[in-house]
Amino acid sequence: MKKKEADEQISLMNWAKYQMGKYPELRMLHHVPNGGYRNQIEARNLKLQGVKAGVPDLVLPVARGGYFGLYIELKADKNCKTSKNQELWIDDLRKEGYHAGVCYGFEHAVRVIEKYLSMPKTTVL
Repeated sequence: MKKKEADEQISLMNWAKYQMGKYPELRMLHHVPNGGYRNQIEARNLKLQGVKAGVPDLVLPVARGGYFGLYIELKADKNCKTSKNQELWIDDLRKEGYHAGVCYGFEHAVRVIEKYLSMPKTTVL
């Protein structure tokens, strides 16, 4: 049975909860709930409130390695494709100084997060 994105994300957030002793910054890791089914009224209201298609799933607003923060689009596996909107968001975030990309599964996301958090803090004036 193919793992679902939600399961991978739950595993990642559970990992983050247990790694906060080592990486206290993980307390700021959060999900952007853009996906999923919504009825027409709820979808319209969320759009009016600023929800935008393609925004990456996870945000870690911690400055490291010259970047202002980390954005991750989490896919269940390499067979899952990004949408055009997701690709545009990732490209735009990179142009604005964020570390942004696609991770395929929970283990890949863990490696990316650990590598990111191991970089020196970005100096903020």
